[in-house]
Amino acid sequence: MYRPTRHAGGAWNADELHFSPVGGLVTHAIERFLAAREGAGGDAGSEMHVSRISFDILGRIAVDDMEIHVETIRPGRTIELVEATLVIAGRSVVRARAWLLSAGDTASVAGGGTEPLPHPDRAEPWPMADIWPGGFIASIDVRTIGLPQPGRTTAWLTTGLDLVAGEPAGPLASYVALVDTANGIATRQPPGKWMFPNVDLTLHLHRQPQGSWVGLDTAVTFGDSGHGVTSTVLHDIHGPIGQCQQMLTVRPLEAP
Repeated sequence: MYRPTRHAGGAWNADELHFSPVGGLVTHAIERFLAAREGAGGDAGSEMHVSRISFDILGRIAVDDMEIHVETIRPGRTIELVEATLVIAGRSVVRARAWLLSAGDTASVAGGGTEPLPHPDRAEPWPMADIWPGGFIASIDVRTIGLPQPGRTTAWLTTGLDLVAGEPAGPLASYVALVDTANGIATRQPPGKWMFPNVDLTLHLHRQPQGSWVGLDTAVTFGDSGHGVTSTVLHDIHGPIGQCQQMLTVRPLEAP
């Protein structure tokens, strides 16, 4: 059972949670499930890495106690699929699936990613809380490379807070706990006039993240029929690690 703090507060509504720390928590639960299985003497085969994790947001994520259930969907020694379901008040509100692939040495053929971002020390602090309310946004350090533009921003994010009090979180869970912020750093329209929440979050990773900084090179597209996509190249301080996508439902806020 997990209980959220004010630092997980959402940006759209005060009585909801921001998905970023929720996604990190679900990833943490998956990693704990895998570690417990190995600790119990399970046949883990070769070293496995999460290479894709997708989250479907099934409904409102209330500020309330939550449980996370994890199970193996497709076992395997080199390819495996696990699923996690986050439950609040008896209702499933987030479902995540993670593909794990066996790790191997491919350094001799590695390549094809974009150029690394300038180091966070060369980025400028950006008061994201001036645009977005909520305890989560207030808890993070955001630094941009160049001025944020409508639909286009490159930024570094970090936080000094632990994901779960009293439990060390791994680099992947801590990284995922900041990624959903991508949809808020490159707003195409003022969030006080338009809503554009994401209904999912999917990360594809060609390398595991390292360090405490999350680099987001983000572009947002709105279509003409109420839909949008936030696309991000993901970085750590060593360079690109993968990409993520968020599907948006775009609609104007009702006049008061």
